[in-house]
Amino acid sequence: MEDISNIFHNDLLPSLGAKANESIKLRKFIISPYDSCYRTWETFLLVLVVYSAWICPFELAFLRHLSWVLFLVENIVNSFFAIDIILTFFLAYLDKKSYLLVDNPKRIAARYISSWFIFDVCSTIPYQAFGLLFKKHANGLAYRILNMLRLWRLRRLSDLFARLEKDIRLDYYWIRCIKLISVTLFTVHCSGCFNYLIADRYPNPARTWIGAARPDYRSESLWVRYVTSIYWSITTLTTTGYGDLHAENPREMLFSICYMLFNLGLTAYLIGNMTNLVVQGSCRTRNFRDTIHAASQFAARNQLPEYIRDEMLSHICLRYKTESLKQKETLDSLPKGIRSGIAYHLFFHVIEKVYLFRGVSYTCMLQLVTAMEAEYFPPRELVILQNEAPTDVYILVSGAVEERFVIDGVEKVQGVMYAGEIFGEIGALCSVPQPFTICTTKISQLLRVSTTVLKNIIEENKDDEQTVLNNIFQVFTKTAQDQRFSTEVSGKFLGKLNQEFRKPNNYSAFNQVGQENESEAKGRVTSCCRNERCKELNESERCNHVTIHKTAKQDDFNIINNFPAKGESKEKHILTNLMFMESVYRGEADVHRQILPDSSLTRSEEDHVITQNSLEHTKKVSISSEKDGSSAVLEIKRVTIHVYPQQNKKFVPCAKVIKLPGSLDELFNIACQKFSGYCPTKVFNQEFAEIDDVTVIRDGDRLFLMES
Repeated sequence: MEDISNIFHNDLLPSLGAKANESIKLRKFIISPYDSCYRTWETFLLVLVVYSAWICPFELAFLRHLSWVLFLVENIVNSFFAIDIILTFFLAYLDKKSYLLVDNPKRIAARYISSWFIFDVCSTIPYQAFGLLFKKHANGLAYRILNMLRLWRLRRLSDLFARLEKDIRLDYYWIRCIKLISVTLFTVHCSGCFNYLIADRYPNPARTWIGAARPDYRSESLWVRYVTSIYWSITTLTTTGYGDLHAENPREMLFSICYMLFNLGLTAYLIGNMTNLVVQGSCRTRNFRDTIHAASQFAARNQLPEYIRDEMLSHICLRYKTESLKQKETLDSLPKGIRSGIAYHLFFHVIEKVYLFRGVSYTCMLQLVTAMEAEYFPPRELVILQNEAPTDVYILVSGAVEERFVIDGVEKVQGVMYAGEIFGEIGALCSVPQPFTICTTKISQLLRVSTTVLKNIIEENKDDEQTVLNNIFQVFTKTAQDQRFSTEVSGKFLGKLNQEFRKPNNYSAFNQVGQENESEAKGRVTSCCRNERCKELNESERCNHVTIHKTAKQDDFNIINNFPAKGESKEKHILTNLMFMESVYRGEADVHRQILPDSSLTRSEEDHVITQNSLEHTKKVSISSEKDGSSAVLEIKRVTIHVYPQQNKKFVPCAKVIKLPGSLDELFNIACQKFSGYCPTKVFNQEFAEIDDVTVIRDGDRLFLMES
């Protein structure tokens, strides 16, 4: 509970969109107003303030001659306040506009000199020492009146009661009562001393309020005279008026009139505050304390663990503080255009540094900024629980959070995240339970966006959708083998991403194929001719045929006419069949009518064209002719390889489309050739399952090659 109260007393909150991502570091020799040592110093000065508030009126009225002991004590007290004046020039202050600590010495000095410096100096000057120095009389009336300036120090007590009223460890009702009683006692003390001073300085002691009742009052002890003065003050304040002590001369009558008029305001203040305490109390503070009390009872009644109880109380305290700033109310009262401009100014520099939105268009970024809301979280509060449903995504603006996960029933801390990092996006974008628990380590400001809103914005910007998915995929593949992810979570996660990437408009994300790969893809078809006329071709003719076939393009079918006249019908027939098979492989159903305008294929022959889906283990395309018995069989596997090195962080991930070789070693050699400086040793499929045999790879699969 003590830690929670200290957190609540710290009035410093990071401003919206604060760029500081580390703890507050002040300049050398600059003191923080929230430093524990400085707080102790302030408490010590408050004790001296109470002493000064009592001794100043008492010394003015009753002490004509000041003893050396009291003179020494007075100067020691003044020296402490003189030290405090010096410290104030090195004390950082809280800027009410930016809500940040100002540690610039020039600004601190300018602010102090233009505010309370003159009053502090005047209330600290040892006037009695000057009187002793010049007139050899330390306690003249003029010097005692100047000593009354020390009552200026009472402003510190006002700040003290303001803090005590918000201290949840103390009862608010009694704090208010003590404050009202203190004001009343100070008023009674001062009025009694001032009234005695008037009587003591009057030329005719018998015609004074105390001389009429006690003619020899000056021979009475100091205690009797002081009690008599307090008695008169209280009876006048309460309007009792017994009549035994009353004004006897015009001076006393004038003072009594002023005192009674002052009592009207003081009485109204006391009655109003007491009524407010009894009937309703200070509404907002009272509601805050009631909420704290209800939360404590709820935790005790349900036997909640202590850490959950502390989280509840910390959250309520922080909410109470942020409500006083009225930030949300101010933003909600503004038009949407102004709110968008404010959000852009405060948060755009934070969002553009988040890895998930790298490369995203300006339009999409602006939509994201306006859809986010800023929230404050106290230390040790859980933001996301592991395995809970994904509802929101958070971006850390200031502060820090811990990333935790549970393995075999033991919770472990994976790492700490700082400003500019995002969390919750894995569960949100992949529609899987949150894989981590996120807990704040210090007071943190977070940007929150709903999962539904985030998905809608990404889907509306088709060009940016693939960029976002590619960013999250790259980050995940670097950490997917981490023990934080179970096999089930890893498979489901990659499966969700794979579904997104296999959309028609997203298919190009991992197919960054260069010109070299395109030429290989166009020349990937190999064939075997089993008819008799194919066997009659000599070796040179076959080489010529293969070369022509590899250079053939999808829309260029006139190359058939470039064959030599000799054997033209045979070669034209074979080449036409080969190009027809390639067109079928590519899914061009009607291309054969362009390739074979004069072919002898009949309707029954066309029905013998058999194609299998590209996702099957083996792709076979066969063409058979009932007339001549010729046939061609095509067996091809085309795969996309992706590389993600574990050690070389400067390596830029990319993808290439290749023909699947006959073994894994050949696949690794191809990867080494295609990606210089990269030597993979393991291959994984789309579900992140390791592949040990090349025969289980299907056509169209995506393979992820990784180093050990």
